[in-house]
Amino acid sequence: MSLTPMRRVAWAAALLCLLQIALWWPGVAMFDTIGQYTQVLSGAYDDWHPPIMAKLWAVLHPLWPGAAPMLLVQAGAYWLGLGLIAAGLARGGRAGAGWAVIALGALPLFVAWQSVVLKDAQMLGAMLAAVGIVARARFGERRLSTRALIAVAVLLGYAALVRTNAVFAVVPLGVMLVPGRRRWAYRAGAIAVLTLAVLAVSPVINHRLFRAEPTRVSHTLPLFDLAGIAHFAGDDGVLSAGERALIAEKHCYQPFFWDPIGSASRCGAIADRFQPMPAGTLDIAWAGAIARHPVAYARHRLAHLNATTRWLVPAIWTSAAPPSVSELNTVGLGSPAKGAWPVVAAAGWLAASPLGWPVTWIVVAASLVVIVLAGARTPVRDLALALAVSALALEASFAVVSIASDLRYHLWPMMAAALAAILVASEGRVPRRLALGCALALALVIAAGLAARATLPSPPPGYMAMLEWDGQAAAPARQPLP
Repeated sequence: MSLTPMRRVAWAAALLCLLQIALWWPGVAMFDTIGQYTQVLSGAYDDWHPPIMAKLWAVLHPLWPGAAPMLLVQAGAYWLGLGLIAAGLARGGRAGAGWAVIALGALPLFVAWQSVVLKDAQMLGAMLAAVGIVARARFGERRLSTRALIAVAVLLGYAALVRTNAVFAVVPLGVMLVPGRRRWAYRAGAIAVLTLAVLAVSPVINHRLFRAEPTRVSHTLPLFDLAGIAHFAGDDGVLSAGERALIAEKHCYQPFFWDPIGSASRCGAIADRFQPMPAGTLDIAWAGAIARHPVAYARHRLAHLNATTRWLVPAIWTSAAPPSVSELNTVGLGSPAKGAWPVVAAAGWLAASPLGWPVTWIVVAASLVVIVLAGARTPVRDLALALAVSALALEASFAVVSIASDLRYHLWPMMAAALAAILVASEGRVPRRLALGCALALALVIAAGLAARATLPSPPPGYMAMLEWDGQAAAPARQPLP
């Protein structure tokens, strides 16, 4: 008996899920992974990482030790969501678009990062599963059942709690998925109110429900911004003259990330001084510095936004390619076999290409919003609009709340924009003038990025070397061996 197009793409998603698990078993562990697993083993949790992932891991740990249970969770959710979207498209006579969704999920850059046991991959998997459940119903022009609504709410709730800044993607997605032609002012108001509500209730859930010990993780953003203001203005009114001199001497301010400020070998003494300061006191000083030096603050935030979206940056920009092996650890987290290494190598190549630049997908998402709003509304276009708005909202949040430039922070916006593009393309032709305008904008952004990579001095490769980088050309001794 021959399979229908819907069943073919569904089976393809299931087989690719099994292949991913087989190639990357028992999952790749990074520094954050090791820290969270240590909490699972000790039973003592803190809020440096949102504790919901460690709590789920603790529930699954008796079934199988190590990272494997969480690999199963994130790979299963990832392919469930993509499979449901692809099957829904194929069922509606759009088999080509369904296969495009499957191919997107199998891209080395996405599947390799989705095999690293991190909150970013957990967030991506949960959000894709939620979107898949919605797509299955909407593409069939059906309402979501009560069970489906509960599943979507649980998945989006988990996604919102598993990353501190995930709320800026989850809430817009949820609001835009609500059916009906509500005005933009209504949707924007709902997004703002619900975002504030989630931000207010998250600490209560983390500290009281999950009993996570509070840390000074909330100090990282103010310290990063204060260092940036001091760098561009010469003074922020909060850091002492000696601290500003230390930052300048040791090159502790970098738009790339906040880490040198907290590094014991760099400017950790500054972070140590602020350690006992109540968060409210630091926040007031932080707000005052921004008010006194708005131009310096804007220059700092724009410099970081450029760094994290990987636009006008050097050719070697670390923290983009997924790792192939786990970091050394003493808690028993192993590494996958070498079977996945060619895929990881291909992922590294893609990460260096325009496909791996978040700024590329920002332009794509913005273009899709314009295209969808200029055309007729359909369930497919409405889902594409929700995905594009969610992607843009999270990227916009990086302009004010981001402290690091790791590519993994952008996995959801990149995937959401790519999915939205497939959905819009499946609807048929786009007005020629509009398509040309969007293509021109994308070409200009990519051309500027390529020019920057050809002319800017490259930093030394690797995290530890980046801590000491002074923004000049890398020393010959730090260049990769031929």
